[in-house]
Amino acid sequence: MRRADRLLKVIQILRRHRRPVRGQMMAEELEVSLRTLYRDIADLITDGVPIRGEAGVGYVLGEGYDLPPLMFNADELESVMLGLRWVMRRGDHALVRAAQDAVAKVGAVLPKELKPVLFDAALIVPPNWRGVADKIDVAELRRAVREQRKVKITYADEQGKLTERVIWPIAISYYEAQRLVVGWCELRTDFRSFRADRMLAAEALVDRYAERRKVLLKRWLEQETGSGRSIQTDVLM
Repeated sequence: MRRADRLLKVIQILRRHRRPVRGQMMAEELEVSLRTLYRDIADLITDGVPIRGEAGVGYVLGEGYDLPPLMFNADELESVMLGLRWVMRRGDHALVRAAQDAVAKVGAVLPKELKPVLFDAALIVPPNWRGVADKIDVAELRRAVREQRKVKITYADEQGKLTERVIWPIAISYYEAQRLVVGWCELRTDFRSFRADRMLAAEALVDRYAERRKVLLKRWLEQETGSGRSIQTDVLM
């Protein structure tokens, strides 16, 4: 790997993590000695890259520093396109439009030689033949998650029995066939997962729930793993 490419890779590793990254871990990924890694970081700091930390503790990239999209390599572009194509096949209507817009925005800033890698990527996401149509607007639920608002829902269980509940939505899991809304249920005073296609109505309320969403999400994950259940879904943060 050329040194210039390695320096960019150091920055990319730091961008990938929110917490300090230990030098040993970065050196192993870059396949260089720890001494070389420390020298690279020192050079980046000298060049004005806002890296904080020290040897033996870890390093973190300061806020406000970014690289332009044209620094994507072919593998990264194919990864982006595969993910966006998955969203176009599996997402709700608003997410599908957002994915299409994202492709156009990324493509607009790519150099000419990289555009075919994005637009002609030979990675296919098959149609979702088992998909179940939702009766409510999932985009509104996603907005409620972001704004940490309570939602009043009319929900049908497996037997078709209807209940009205107020939930605190904290995440949405996108499965192959349907979407699950994870939240705190005021009726059951516990965490529950609700299939979006079984929601007959969903109304975001003015009230925000008391606890921070990240705290609730952490509690739910601990409860799920503690119960022995395997969490195999990608939760939208």
